[in-house]
Amino acid sequence: MTAPPWFSFGLAQPGEAGAVTVDGATITYERWAGPEGAPGVVLIHGSNAHRHWWRFLAPYLARKYTVAALDLSGHGDSGHRDRYSGETFAREVFAVCEAALPPKPFVIGHSFGGFVALQTAHYFGHQLRGVIFNDFTVRPRSSYVEWGLRAQREGRREPRALRTYPDLETALGRFRLVPEQPPLDPAVHRFLAEAGLKAVDGGWTWKFDPALFDHLEMGIDQVDRFAHLACPSAVILGEHSADDGARSGPFLRAATEGLLPIITLPDMHHHMMFENPLALLAAFEGFLDSWRAEAERDRLKGLLAALPTFPEAEED
Repeated sequence: MTAPPWFSFGLAQPGEAGAVTVDGATITYERWAGPEGAPGVVLIHGSNAHRHWWRFLAPYLARKYTVAALDLSGHGDSGHRDRYSGETFAREVFAVCEAALPPKPFVIGHSFGGFVALQTAHYFGHQLRGVIFNDFTVRPRSSYVEWGLRAQREGRREPRALRTYPDLETALGRFRLVPEQPPLDPAVHRFLAEAGLKAVDGGWTWKFDPALFDHLEMGIDQVDRFAHLACPSAVILGEHSADDGARSGPFLRAATEGLLPIITLPDMHHHMMFENPLALLAAFEGFLDSWRAEAERDRLKGLLAALPTFPEAEED
C-alpha cells in the first residue's frame, strides 16, 4: 500500500528542534519557519500523544505561518513532573511561543490540547491573536465531569506504571488511538507509534506519563474561562468523533445563538489530522486568515486600493 502524499511530504519537511525549561522541566518543540513577517502558530497535541501528531500538517501550515509544535510535559521527549496543572501547561506553551514564534501568535489545541489551549488563552489571551479548539468543547456546569484527580477518586497512593514490552515490534502492535476510529494507513500508524516509544531496561515502553491525570484538576470553571477569553476563538469538530470532550458543540451553538464559529468536518473522527490533514488545514487557515485580515483591516484596505496597479508576477 502506498502512503498518502501528505505523509511523504511531512516526513521530508522536519522542523528545527528546540527546547525551553519551564519550572525545572525541559519542554521540547519543533519549529517550521514561514514567510518573512508571517504570524506564528503553536500546535498542542492531546493526552498521551506527542508533537508528531502535527508532523503531516505543520509543514503545509508553514507556507503561510511560522509554526511550532511542542511536547507538553509528561509527553514525548519533554520532562515529567510530580504533578501537573493547567497553569503550568499554559506557561509551557507560552514559553515555546516566546522562544520560537513572533509576538502575538495563534494557538491551536487538539483534544486535551484544547484544554491546554483554553488555559493558555485564559492566562495569556491579551498576548494572543486567537485560539482554535480542535475537537474540544466545554460543558455546562450542570453536566461537568472531572477527568482529573484520578488518584483521589480511585483511592490510589502509588502512581500508575507503564507496561514494558520485550521488543519494538511487540510494542508497536499495542499502539491504539483513543478513542478508536477506522484504521490508519500502516505507515502513519507505525510512525506515530515509534515516535511515542522509548527503549528502557528490559525492552520498550511509552514516553507519556501514566500519572498525568492523578492530581491534575481540569476544573468545572472551564466554561467560565471559555466565556471570557480575551482573544477570538473558534471550534472545529469531527462529524463522527467519539471523544467525550467534543460532545458539547450543540450547547455552544445554542448558547451563542450560532455566532460562535463552529465547523463540523464531514465524515471525520477524533484524530482527523490522520484522515484528511489537508481538509483540516483548510479549516485552520480559514479562521487564521480571517482573523489576521480583521486585525490588519486598515492595511488590507490600503493594499486593495493599490490592487489595480500591482504588477503581475512573472511565470518561472
